Amino acid sequence: MNIKKAVEKRIIELCDSKGIAINTLANNSGIPPSTVYSMLNEKSQNPGVVSIKKLCDGLDISIREFFDSDLFDNLEQEIK
Repeated sequence: MNIKKAVEKRIIELCDSKGIAINTLANNSGIPPSTVYSMLNEKSQNPGVVSIKKLCDGLDISIREFFDSDLFDNLEQEIK
């Protein structure tokens, strides 16, 4: 799995665990819903760390907690 897919899965996982919709997360984070949805599909190949931090703020978690997941173990090499 690449980092983009891992971030996408983690966002969905965290929303599910907190029982909130993507739109709610966007509103809580101060990010337009379209930006969050682009992070979850093929439009955005490089979700920025500032956007991820804002999502963490909206989820009331730290950035460390965001990346504390098995999803981020054994990621594919990004340099081909």
